[in-house]
Amino acid sequence: MKFPTLYTERLALREMTNVDCDSIFALRSNESVAAFQERSLQENIEEALAFIEKINAGVANNAWIFWALTLKETDELIGTICLWNYSENLTRADLGYELMPDSQGFGYMQEALEAVLAYGFEETDLLLIDAVTHKENLASLRLLKKFDFALNPDFENGMEIMYTRKREVRG
Repeated sequence: MKFPTLYTERLALREMTNVDCDSIFALRSNESVAAFQERSLQENIEEALAFIEKINAGVANNAWIFWALTLKETDELIGTICLWNYSENLTRADLGYELMPDSQGFGYMQEALEAVLAYGFEETDLLLIDAVTHKENLASLRLLKKFDFALNPDFENGMEIMYTRKREVRG
């Protein structure tokens, strides 16, 4: 499958490359970005390269779609967004995203999420997209609610909660 590059007014959502190594390291070693995630911070560039290799291997095996979120004008990586953890019948997937702090508050993730939801629901067979977030991640909660994700009452894992968005039925 050819990688699905997506474009918005200000962004290009493209496949990650080793050129993104410094930006991925900056993103994944940032304490503010990781504050609501249960993962350790990257400690060196080698870990960033290994992460890119792992992500691209999963993309090649159709395990997930993981976009580098870049500014169109500069191709600067400012974050990531992905669909992953697909159900066995490929009708449900998890959503993940992260954005550098200096790029927050400008509507970039809203723009990216709109494109990813359109891709997920219109270009694939997805019926449901889930997003697990920290209960105190107010920016993430606002974003999910803005896109009509609803709290999934069947999921709670400590401080994490799940929001789900269903494909709109047209007819």
